[in-house]
Amino acid sequence: MSSYPNPPFTHSPYDGSSRPFTVGLKPFEEAVFLEPDLSLGAYLSEKERLFSQDLDTVFRVEAGTEAAQAEVLDLVTGNLERFHGGTYRFGSGTVEIPSAGRVVRLSEGPALLTASQLVQEDLIIMRPGPEGYRLVAASLCFPSSWSLDEKFGQSMHGIHENVPGFNGARMGQTVARLFDNLKPEQLVGRFNWSVYPDGNLHHPRPKQIRPEISNGGLARLFLRVERQTLRRLPGSGDILFTIKVHHDPLAALEVHEDRARLAAGLRQQLVELDTDQLAYKGLVSTRDALVKALEGLSVAAQ
Repeated sequence: MSSYPNPPFTHSPYDGSSRPFTVGLKPFEEAVFLEPDLSLGAYLSEKERLFSQDLDTVFRVEAGTEAAQAEVLDLVTGNLERFHGGTYRFGSGTVEIPSAGRVVRLSEGPALLTASQLVQEDLIIMRPGPEGYRLVAASLCFPSSWSLDEKFGQSMHGIHENVPGFNGARMGQTVARLFDNLKPEQLVGRFNWSVYPDGNLHHPRPKQIRPEISNGGLARLFLRVERQTLRRLPGSGDILFTIKVHHDPLAALEVHEDRARLAAGLRQQLVELDTDQLAYKGLVSTRDALVKALEGLSVAAQ
């Protein structure tokens, strides 16, 4: 089971509310731009461990991004002060996070790194250029099978090179138009889901799922949901991309009150994945066993 205290299945895009391998952007309210929850302290502790262990692995910025980083820090602190005053206490140049036992000084270090030390989200800055938007600054502690080593400095085309249906298809063109037309006052978001063999937050390498699914059980698998937001920074014109990871133990689905609907929705989306999509999600050899287990769960709950 997960060591994080959040109730599982807060977000369930696999229930039919979203479709995998589509853009699926929807307007988000400013009040839910950031999502501090009961796991805030644990996430921030893991970020601190990663920053101290090998900063270049999880944090990189190009020269010339300082103003955009400062915009991100102002945006994050402004939102937290306005909507999450019960979780954060603002002082003179400091932010206290009582539940996490932390005090963050706002004037120390790169602004993007400071912003990342306040929130559970990963923070990524994309800058327009001749080849489209390019990754120029990032705090990426909790990647889902990708890394800054591989993707830093690349365009959207390069970042999504291995995503089925993105490049050379309608999805990539749609994203490019959305980026070009996004206004500073707009906040949009979407969800991704994947299946992982554990509840670790830091997953920079590709994975192949080989679950132990026996007797209808879902063993130690986790549903990893990414809650993503996009918005344009009004000063620099860059785009801020945030990613908040939720990882829910599939074992918890067996006792969830809405297990029949959730299991049926996830089963249906797994059935509809094509060969390339299954390979991207690391589920080629185990999709059928997972589908069978979910089918049994949805039937048993009725």
